[in-house]
Amino acid sequence: MVELIFIGMIYESIIIILAAIMLLLILKKYFIKRHRLTLILLIIFINWFLAIVFSWFSKVLVIYSSIDYVYNASIPDPGTFTSWIVLRIIDFRITFVFVTLGSLFSYILKINVFEESINQRQKLFIYIFGIFTVLYSIFIYVRGNTLLDVFAFLLVFIYMSMIYFPFFKRSFNAYRSINDPVIKNAFLSLAIMSLFFMLVLLSFLIDRILILFGDPGFTFFYFLGWSCLIIGIVGAYLGYIKPRSK
Repeated sequence: MVELIFIGMIYESIIIILAAIMLLLILKKYFIKRHRLTLILLIIFINWFLAIVFSWFSKVLVIYSSIDYVYNASIPDPGTFTSWIVLRIIDFRITFVFVTLGSLFSYILKINVFEESINQRQKLFIYIFGIFTVLYSIFIYVRGNTLLDVFAFLLVFIYMSMIYFPFFKRSFNAYRSINDPVIKNAFLSLAIMSLFFMLVLLSFLIDRILILFGDPGFTFFYFLGWSCLIIGIVGAYLGYIKPRSK
């Protein structure tokens, strides 16, 4: 199992390097024009970047920390504040918090891009569901309970789908209806971003369900998940941020 975790750590290290490069490029473009929508996209990608970092850090803790209750689940949780944080890091609950925040800022981006009149009930529901998802990720946790972990993955996926699927539809419809090639590509890039961000959590959810049924983990879907994230970020940069900043 340690070998699988090590492979996952190396893979996520590569993903972190690629994501960091994209973040620096996006930050450079923002400082050139200081466009508000670019800033929102930057915040979205920073949250996704932190999600990867904490996922990577969970593997570092398991392999290198030498904390007895981390690498040996039979040793009871000492019940300290440190163990409270560490266990939620290694079981990806902190990662879920940043994914949820990234999704929330994507909802804000959607409103700004399409200049939609705000549906107050929908807005309230999006915020309440997001808060509930964060609270569940942090507090509804029992060490070693894979079923609770699956529900955490499911909640985050539902929340992302509520935001990214409508975002994908609006962006793709705009792409099909506009003739200007620059604007057309910008909407296509946002559609690609939305689609692949949804696929990130869908892939991880499938991976977690397979673990629930006895798979040791780190299936094809795990590797597919972070790959989808990079595709989404690169797509948004090349089609939306870079052209807009020229």
